[in-house]
Amino acid sequence: MKVLVIIPAYNEEESIAATVREVREKAPWAEILVVNDCSEDATEVRLKELKVRHLILPVNLGIGGAVQAGYRYALENAYDAAVQLDGDGQHDPAYLEALTVPIEKDEADLVTGSRFIEREGFLSSGLRRFGIGFLNGLIRLLTGVKVTDATSGFRAVSARLIALYAEEYPIDYPEPEAIVMARMHGARVEEIPVIMRERSGGQSSIRPLHTIYYMTKVSLAILLRRLG
Repeated sequence: MKVLVIIPAYNEEESIAATVREVREKAPWAEILVVNDCSEDATEVRLKELKVRHLILPVNLGIGGAVQAGYRYALENAYDAAVQLDGDGQHDPAYLEALTVPIEKDEADLVTGSRFIEREGFLSSGLRRFGIGFLNGLIRLLTGVKVTDATSGFRAVSARLIALYAEEYPIDYPEPEAIVMARMHGARVEEIPVIMRERSGGQSSIRPLHTIYYMTKVSLAILLRRLG
């Protein structure tokens, strides 16, 4: 398959170089696209040093807009699958092949890497885990699909979903809503176990005090998406 690894990056100067090098080492068969979401630090300098293919967004679009830009690139360049991988070092590229195998075998359209199947490695805070569990239950109630890690941004999609997400993709905290979108279009959703790591640099966009706000906003977005 022709596979594109989409790496959204905002102020990831501390980790983006190591992330790109690790993808090149562990998945040399995949092509890389970094989407620089109008970073204010030296992320762009690092990307030029790496000589990696990348987009420079003229304004900050947030994670949803950055990822959608990657899907648009994947659609325009006829990729068979696309994998979203964070630029902060949390996602291990060693799992890229396992994520894409169900798509290559035409067994799934969306394959998510879940840290909660085998519950090893970095599992986030207790409050975040509670929020993830709530969203997992809400998605199962509304779509009938069982997921264990609704907020995981480590996921692969088929050409079918590349086309869907290139046209429309949730803006804020998009991962759970994107699952609902996929199911509403009849997509097959699977998970595989992965081990995630703590971010190697920078700061998360979701701070501890924002977790309640995050869970409320995402829950409402999922409900509106399903009922709309």
